Amino acid sequence: MRTANLINEKVTKKNLRYFPLGTIGRDAVYCLINSYLLTFVLFTHSLNGAQIAAITGIMIAARVFDALNDPVMGNIIERTHSKYGKFKPWLAVGGVSTSVVIYLLFNVRLEGWRFVWFFGFLYFAFSITYTMSDISYWGMIPALGSDADARNRFTSRATLCAGIGGTLAAILIPLFTTGSGAIGGSTAVAYGWIALIIAILGPLFILFPLLGVQEHREEARTAKEREKFSLKNVFKTIARNDQLVWASVIFLIQQVGNGLVIGGLGSTYIYFTFGYNGGLYSLFTTVGMSATAFLMIFYPAISRRISRKKLMGIMAAVSTAGYVMMLVPLLLSGSGMGKFWVLVIGYMLSNFGQYSYYLIMMISIMNTVEYNEYRFGVRDEGIITSLRPFITKMASALIVAVTSATYLLFGVTGYTNQISDLEQQCAQGFISEEQKLTRISDVIFGTTGGAQSGVLSWQSTGLLVMMTVLPCALLLISYFLYQKKYKLDEDEYDRICENLHRNV
Repeated sequence: MRTANLINEKVTKKNLRYFPLGTIGRDAVYCLINSYLLTFVLFTHSLNGAQIAAITGIMIAARVFDALNDPVMGNIIERTHSKYGKFKPWLAVGGVSTSVVIYLLFNVRLEGWRFVWFFGFLYFAFSITYTMSDISYWGMIPALGSDADARNRFTSRATLCAGIGGTLAAILIPLFTTGSGAIGGSTAVAYGWIALIIAILGPLFILFPLLGVQEHREEARTAKEREKFSLKNVFKTIARNDQLVWASVIFLIQQVGNGLVIGGLGSTYIYFTFGYNGGLYSLFTTVGMSATAFLMIFYPAISRRISRKKLMGIMAAVSTAGYVMMLVPLLLSGSGMGKFWVLVIGYMLSNFGQYSYYLIMMISIMNTVEYNEYRFGVRDEGIITSLRPFITKMASALIVAVTSATYLLFGVTGYTNQISDLEQQCAQGFISEEQKLTRISDVIFGTTGGAQSGVLSWQSTGLLVMMTVLPCALLLISYFLYQKKYKLDEDEYDRICENLHRNV
């Protein structure tokens, strides 16, 4: 028994080293698509209302399709039997094919409806390829250990590495694609190079879990479990697990609010209020996300001392204070750096609370694996863990809808089309980079021919309200639902695990 425990401890330590590293490149990919694709489209292509509506419709439809495909992919993974396990083959195939898709998406130059059709094809392709990688990666966690502390460590370390990949991408992408720091002097050219770099890094980091991780495999299957795939059975598995359903609903509500700032509203507000400078938005995201590093590192220690429900209450107060602080610039005049720093500190506080919710909900969903085994005799971990990316993608579809509606409501696309025209003229050599930046500044702030131009105060105010008030309201709703409906607290989860171990 002691020898077996030593072997398991050695395997766990090795897994803790290699598994988290696999998501650094993947989350850079996700950040590029989820946070900057719509910005890339708006600031590098001149689109009329119908084409913008078509792009928005494609993104929403693809993300809904992607979300619905997640449980299907989870079921396929659950029924995969190979000498490499059920997760690694899909992780490898999904990682490589995703890189091909994102390179083409940012490097093939088309305009008008030809671009819209090409965009639609590749965006749906991305939905399929990334799902293979995402479901298989996060689905590994329950197979790496069911001990609550070990699971907290795997989750926190994986989210730490995910945060590193996503945060580095969030900082560097605007810095090297917007304003004077754009690679090649053009936003379109810069995004092409960024996509190539990320397309290479993604598969390289996936090699760590592929070659270094050892999963605990449960090969014993009943005849019923081996029966052919049934979509009906997938949704039956989800629907009968009441705690999984409630955790999913709560997570969806929270994720919609959490993604509105980085989904495009934050960058557009900063460019329209403080100037077309990618460095400013990089500074905003760097400081705003810096506090989350504390949680990435210390969450396991915090979780041993503070219960999840109590921690959520604390973080609800922190986030609310942050969102209120982000609204303070409405009371300040001008567009100086003092106003900018108030916004940044407010975002840091709100993001700190939101990220804590993310970690708690990740673990809350994973803990329903044992609840499912306790209630129904099967773990179905591939299907259950597919709900996390399912929810994330459903949330991203709603974020795209809200963001695009906000842009149309407050007339944002009228300015982005002008900026896009200037970016294309610069890329084609018709104007210099200096001329481009001067004219873009005029679009945002200046006067032309004696008539006032530039973004109006009510338009920038509308963007700020949508990225603060709505996320705060959704966060509070998710908090009250979690307190009332989610029953798998630490004591109940430990009781279920003890019962399962006694029955082995």
